[in-house]
Amino acid sequence: MTNYLVEATHLKKHFGHIHAVDDVSLQIKAGEIYGLVGADGAGKTTTIRLLVGALRPDQGEINVCGHDVIRKTELARQQLGYLSQRFSMYEDLTVLENIRFFAEVRGLRSDEWLPRSMEILEFVGLEKFKDRRAGQLSGGMKQKLGLASAMVTRPKLLLLDEPTTGVDPVTRQDFWQLVIHLTSQSDGVAVIISTPYMDEASRCHRVGFMRNGKIIAEDTPSNLRARLNGRVLELRGSPIHILRHVAHKDPDVEDVQAFGDRLHIRVGEGKAWDVLNRLQSRIGSEGGHVDELRSVPPVLEDVFIALTESNHE
Repeated sequence: MTNYLVEATHLKKHFGHIHAVDDVSLQIKAGEIYGLVGADGAGKTTTIRLLVGALRPDQGEINVCGHDVIRKTELARQQLGYLSQRFSMYEDLTVLENIRFFAEVRGLRSDEWLPRSMEILEFVGLEKFKDRRAGQLSGGMKQKLGLASAMVTRPKLLLLDEPTTGVDPVTRQDFWQLVIHLTSQSDGVAVIISTPYMDEASRCHRVGFMRNGKIIAEDTPSNLRARLNGRVLELRGSPIHILRHVAHKDPDVEDVQAFGDRLHIRVGEGKAWDVLNRLQSRIGSEGGHVDELRSVPPVLEDVFIALTESNHE
C-alpha cells in the first residue's frame, strides 16, 4: 500500500516537436505542499493538466489517491480540486451560486453543499460577499472564490496553477495563509502549486525546478539553497555597470545577477574569500565605488539560475 496521494512516473507530452513535459516523475504525500517552479513555457501547466486528467500523456503513468488517472479518470477527479490560471467562474452568478454549481456538478445534494459552502466561504473570507456577482469581485477575491469552489467537495488533492499571478502582494500573502492552513490540518490535503515566484517556492515543503519540460532539481528549499552555501557575494555601489563589468572579468566569478539595487555574484567553490579581496581594489581602479561587499546566504533565485545554466550546458 503506497503512502503517496500522487504518484506519476516518466510522464511525457509532446505537441509536435515541442517536448512540453519530458520524463517527469512525482511523488506527493498528504499534507505536503509541492511547488512546480519555473519560467513561462517550462512545462508547469502541462504537468498539472496531465495530473488532473485534462490531457492524456504520450507516455507514463499517473495514480491519484489510488486511482489510475488515465484509465479511471472520473474516479481520480472525485479526489481532487483544480484551480486554473485564468478565472473560470460564471461572472453573472453570485459567489454562492458559483459554488453551488460546482458542488452539484460533482453530485452534492443541497443538504450537503449548502453547509459546506458556508463553511468554505467563512474559511476564505468571502462569507459577507456570498450574494455579490462574481464579475464584481476584485482579482484577489476571484482567486479565493476559485479556491472555495475547488474545495467544496473536500478533495484530498488540490492542483493550483499559478493562482496568485497578477494579484497584489497582500492578496498573495492571504492566499498562501489559506493554503498553509489547509495542509496543516489533521486530514490535511496535498497541494501541488505552480508558480514563477521564488518567494512562494520558499513556502513549499518541496520544490521541483522545471526547465524545458524536465525537473532539473527537486528537494526542500533549504537543501536547494545549501547547494550554494559560501558561494554568493552581495555587492552594492555605483555605477552599477562598472561593478558588473569588473565582477564579470574576475576568473573565479561564475555569474553576476542584479537583485534590485545590488548585485549577486556567484563564485567557484572555495573562492569567495579570494574574490572578496580582489574586487574592492579592482572596482576602485576602474572608477567605481563600493558601498558594501559581503558574503550572503544564497536565495532560491541564485540556485535556480545556477541550475538553469548547468542544465543548459
